[in-house]
Amino acid sequence: MYIVWYDTHTYLSITQIPRPAQLVVSDIVDKMVFGSVAPAPAQLSSYGSSGPNASCAPGDHSVAQAGNDGISSINWSPTANHLISTNWDGGVRCWEVQESGQQIRALPMAQVNHENNSPVLDSCLSSDGSTVFSVGADKAVRMWQLGQSPPNNVPQQIGSHDQPIKSVAFLPTTNLIVSGGWDKMLKFWDARQPNPVGQLQLPERCYDLDVRDNLMVVATADRHIISYNVQGQPQEHEKMVSPLKFQTRCIAAFPDTTGYAVGSIEGRVGIHYVTKVHGKESFAFKCHRQDNNVYPVNCICFHKGYGTFATVGGDGIVNFWDKDNKQRLKGFPSITRTISCASFNAQGNLFAYSSSYDWSKGSSHYAPGTPNEIWIHYVQDEEIKPKGKKSFR
Repeated sequence: MYIVWYDTHTYLSITQIPRPAQLVVSDIVDKMVFGSVAPAPAQLSSYGSSGPNASCAPGDHSVAQAGNDGISSINWSPTANHLISTNWDGGVRCWEVQESGQQIRALPMAQVNHENNSPVLDSCLSSDGSTVFSVGADKAVRMWQLGQSPPNNVPQQIGSHDQPIKSVAFLPTTNLIVSGGWDKMLKFWDARQPNPVGQLQLPERCYDLDVRDNLMVVATADRHIISYNVQGQPQEHEKMVSPLKFQTRCIAAFPDTTGYAVGSIEGRVGIHYVTKVHGKESFAFKCHRQDNNVYPVNCICFHKGYGTFATVGGDGIVNFWDKDNKQRLKGFPSITRTISCASFNAQGNLFAYSSSYDWSKGSSHYAPGTPNEIWIHYVQDEEIKPKGKKSFR
């Protein structure tokens, strides 16, 4: 594999990176579901089927004006309770979320749209929370300054790929934006320049990426996973084949940057350490399954304070997990609709999740006209805080 990197002085260097040994899947400990058995999901015969639960918990707040098509991502500002969503209807939406005690209100602030209402697939925010970056099917990396109205309500284009762009993230150590596309490229952008300041060739199409401090992890088609040190010029740290046997759906870096969690379409999560941690080993476990039904893990997101994490899936269930003690902390009842994405706010007391079709069963299971919804759950400490060691059951 070749890396091409352009620094700010337009210096070009090409370095050949040797391919490290692949991880042997049998080296990963495969365990059954953590902790107690989760509530059985209702039958998901078609998206939008009626059921007893519209939200995971009775007090969860419904976010107004969540869009007219599938919700592809949810992200919180790192500095304020501003919630950002992206949709297949071309919209990038922002809400100001207010809380008083455990009462929550989400007030629509603004919305912009990608050109020709092209589907938007992901977004991220700058470290100061002032700027939203979004990517999607229009092959463009776009920038939106919150509080400003761009011309024609279309955010400014700062970069492009040759194919649709699946994921975007902000690099806090260099103030660059990284985008991963289906053109098998990672590109790095300085918002003040029209051309990428660097680019990396990927082995396959980018399916998901995540950045936490100096760690960036990228998941591609054919189950490739690459981790990078992004302090300064990005350096490849490790390349491996996913410990999971089926297609990768999502990936998320640990808050302490020692590793990452990866989810697959086959209801399984892998926990992998890129840095050796005493007493910790990589492993995998099953989740989002019921009887003979297996559902995709659509999103993994970590709680910054406790290092615990949530998974959401095609079974309409939210689970909270503790990877260090290998147990499930909380299994919410099914909402009878697929959950496409989720995110904790910076303080960790608010958890947003979307009720939106994930297309895992194709167009025949999509019910046109069914609302796409975002809910905000007030997180109780006992739901997400580690409870101490507990053996598998």
